[in-house]
Amino acid sequence: MGLAFGEKPTRHRSRGIEFKRQAVQEYLSGETLHGLAKRHDVSRQLIRVWIEKYEAGELNDDAQAAVSSSSMRPASPRWNAWSARRPSNLSF
Repeated sequence: MGLAFGEKPTRHRSRGIEFKRQAVQEYLSGETLHGLAKRHDVSRQLIRVWIEKYEAGELNDDAQAAVSSSSMRPASPRWNAWSARRPSNLSF
């Protein structure tokens, strides 16, 4: 299908941690990857990633809190270069 001339691509959707947990639990209770992917309009590979994260404990509330706090810090190469050059007497 593809984009029409002049049409802007849509951004990737961000799914919440609760959505991901629910999808994994549906899979673990017997739902097929194909069925889940089609119903939620996501790829089977993405669901596999969520399953791996779930099994590693990365989709629990503690992991979400850690991600939320760490995502508040800029991580761009420009930031890293600036922070390496800044005077050490500055504090934030």
